[in-house]
Amino acid sequence: MSTAQTYRIEVEAVAEFIPAQSSMEEDHYVFAYHVTIRNTGSTAARLISRHWVITDGTGKVQEVHGQGVIGEQPLLEPGESFRYSSGCVLETAVGTMHGSYQMEASDGHRFEATIPPFMLAMPRVLH
Repeated sequence: MSTAQTYRIEVEAVAEFIPAQSSMEEDHYVFAYHVTIRNTGSTAARLISRHWVITDGTGKVQEVHGQGVIGEQPLLEPGESFRYSSGCVLETAVGTMHGSYQMEASDGHRFEATIPPFMLAMPRVLH
């Protein structure tokens, strides 16, 4: 079996604007994002750490590195999924996020799982 089939993690993320915690007058825009991490490979893998790249509407980039997600380092057996929600604050009504998870397979092999780019946008800002 190829390495690509053995070590395969799919990531899907969806964002939502949180108006009750945001203030347009203060350039404070709060977003929640909901992530599903699915092991589509043939070996178990643990999420060790994360790397996020957050870009606001002016092009300002913020990078976030940390251990696990929401205080956990989930182990995903083949076919299993892990879901979690978190959030971020921007100074603009639109932005993007993308990044990667650093994974460790049960055989000790370390690999990266890509988090595809997704949009952060206040409703009715983008057409």
